[in-house]
Amino acid sequence: MSWQTSALSNATPVPWRNGGGITRELATYPRTGPWQWRISVADVASNGPFSRFEGVHRWFAVLSGAGVLLDVGGVVHRLGPTDGAINFSGQTPVDCQLMGGSTLDFNLMCHGCTADLHRVREPHALTVSTQTTVGVFALSASSLGCNDRVVPLPAQTLAWHLPDTDCVWQLHTTHALVFQITVD
Repeated sequence: MSWQTSALSNATPVPWRNGGGITRELATYPRTGPWQWRISVADVASNGPFSRFEGVHRWFAVLSGAGVLLDVGGVVHRLGPTDGAINFSGQTPVDCQLMGGSTLDFNLMCHGCTADLHRVREPHALTVSTQTTVGVFALSASSLGCNDRVVPLPAQTLAWHLPDTDCVWQLHTTHALVFQITVD
């Protein structure tokens, strides 16, 4: 029962086509061919529209910076580094306005799957089933434990797992994003 990990510091930065920021891809599934889910962290340096992704559902959370105003199809959301994640259709027009400088943002995109993403600031139980990929993006040094097994998570590290047996893992953290993904 192993967790895969990816540190933000090891991810290659890729500039956006519109020049408004860079993206660092942390994980995709499957690793080859068209992805069903993708997780990345973006450095947003200027105001502007999000790229559209037809047939994709997106989750978005601010990791650091003053925050953003996201106009998602005419509904404005004010999001900062303490707020929960929002989700929206990838084909919906989205415009981003920075509220005081650049931000670092977490993105989860799904195509042909369902997901959930939420922020936690205290120890948290992760119920893991064989049908669901579960994961954590640690914003502070954290750890995952089950029975005698402990997986350390340095800050700004992604860990994900598709288990072969059901279990409950304990996440010890003061700040993390937790997600679950079920491929349809």
